[in-house]
Amino acid sequence: MTEEVSISKFKATCLALLKKVKRTGQPILVTRKGEPIAQVVPPPPPKKSKSWLGSFQSTGKIIGDIIAPATDEKEWKVLR
Repeated sequence: MTEEVSISKFKATCLALLKKVKRTGQPILVTRKGEPIAQVVPPPPPKKSKSWLGSFQSTGKIIGDIIAPATDEKEWKVLR
């Protein structure tokens, strides 16, 4: 059931009413002299993003040998 609130009460308690709509998910109907003038509805639920795990899958490309050293062993100072 939609809660009805007069425009004067809405103006005085706007922030609290907006929090209530978000918390409960129930809309509020704002009225002036008993006539509806606006309806406050909760926002749609946020989209859930995919897990970041595997987000770069198939974006890299292996070029050449990934096991062999990047430089020739003769250039290594440690082996001298």
